[in-house]
Amino acid sequence: MRNKEAAIGFIFITLLIDVIGFGIIIPVLPKLLAQMNNISINEASKYGGYLLFAFAVAQFIFSPVIGNLSDQFGRRPVLLLSLLGFSVDYLILAFAPDFWWFFVGRVIAGITGASFTTASAYIADISTPETRSKNFGMIGAAFGLGFIIGPFLGGILGQYGVKIPFYAAACLSFANFIYGYFILPESLAPENRRKFDIKRANPWGALKQIAKYKQLKYLLLAYVFLYIGAHAVQSTWNYFTMYRFGWTEAMVGYSLALVGILVAIVQAGLAQKAAYFLGLERSIVVGFALYTIGMILFAFASQTWMLFVFLIPYCFGGIAMPNLQSYMVGKVEPNQQGELQGGLTSLMSLTTIIGPIMMTSVFYYFTTDRAPFVFPGAAFLLGGIMMCVSFIITWYILLSKSGKIKTELYNNSENIKFIKNTN
Repeated sequence: MRNKEAAIGFIFITLLIDVIGFGIIIPVLPKLLAQMNNISINEASKYGGYLLFAFAVAQFIFSPVIGNLSDQFGRRPVLLLSLLGFSVDYLILAFAPDFWWFFVGRVIAGITGASFTTASAYIADISTPETRSKNFGMIGAAFGLGFIIGPFLGGILGQYGVKIPFYAAACLSFANFIYGYFILPESLAPENRRKFDIKRANPWGALKQIAKYKQLKYLLLAYVFLYIGAHAVQSTWNYFTMYRFGWTEAMVGYSLALVGILVAIVQAGLAQKAAYFLGLERSIVVGFALYTIGMILFAFASQTWMLFVFLIPYCFGGIAMPNLQSYMVGKVEPNQQGELQGGLTSLMSLTTIIGPIMMTSVFYYFTTDRAPFVFPGAAFLLGGIMMCVSFIITWYILLSKSGKIKTELYNNSENIKFIKNTN
């Protein structure tokens, strides 16, 4: 028990440091790209988009590879190599002489983003059905805290030079590698391992394997709609608040810090309690409903105080994702956990490719004269509609009697086919 608690603590710290390392460079990135390319801050945003695209594409392609490798060789070596890769990546960014070296560094970061995939698989290995929601909630808490601490540290360190945050991120990742090398045990037992299969170690192969479980196939669709919709907040929040309410950069920062605090509280402390009192399936559906309500309310906010009030239902929707992961983990075999988490990470990366472009384009269009009417909250409304689709899917699959019956019949028929084929 003590070893499991220590391992979970390490995974939490690992993800926290990774997110801090990601967030620590955000305040200095515009200025650095502007200096590197001799362009304005406004033009630098375009190059920042290229970097995000490169990271997301690399992560989309390689996450299943990393997940499948961890299913064969174990979580520990893959996780440690990932941490070492992150530290090397930040050093490349620190010494990058031009933009293309920076671009290569972001591709490497996407490839070595195994920490998210493998850490999730590690948690699946050591969690019981009773502790899964709580443990996966720690991932969300790490993200929330990391995006509070990272930009704050980046803003302070950036005063001493635009490269200093990169050195700090490299040191944090390397220190985590050393720490994990000496204290992190292996979580995947030899009998639960399987050989690496290139046919499954790609985004489509991994998702195809997961989709054999009919419930998971539809839940993956809900997962995609939710994360694309969430980019309405992630990609347009600063533009919307500055355009609609005249917020300063500091005000935007305070609001995002509040989001991080609420997310950390909800996912670390309330997700498991929601699963206990509501049941795992119902807590997922309620969480998706709260996400939808919060997002639609953002769209029609007319005063600053409304946004802060509407953050409450939106952030409380965070009870859904840890419990959804817990549910999906319980539906696959131990030797497929890396594959599952790799597939989920690929899907998240895919939404990162699609979501920002979609939401920023909608925001831009509905704030121009070309639009039939001016509506700055259009991206939030679109995000709310997509989240509503996720809510309907999860309600049908997890709570409606007809949805349960259909998936049970399908799964039983697939099991019969499997037995016939093996005999």
